[in-house]
Amino acid sequence: MTALGYLVSFALLAQTLKTVPVGTAYAIWSGVGTAAIATIGILFLGEGMTTLKALGIALIILGVVVLNLGGAH
Repeated sequence: MTALGYLVSFALLAQTLKTVPVGTAYAIWSGVGTAAIATIGILFLGEGMTTLKALGIALIILGVVVLNLGGAH
């Protein structure tokens, strides 16, 4: 399942790179992945939510939004 997940992820990233610059695409891909894993840890694995952790996740999301609005051009 993990190998299949990687294969699908890279195939979708390759499709995205046809229209989005590589730096922007990679930043979004890694940022969303980081925020998602942190959220999974909080929701399903019993990790605590601190103000600093919430701020970090919010900054990741803000960075992705800025990149999508064209801030990386």
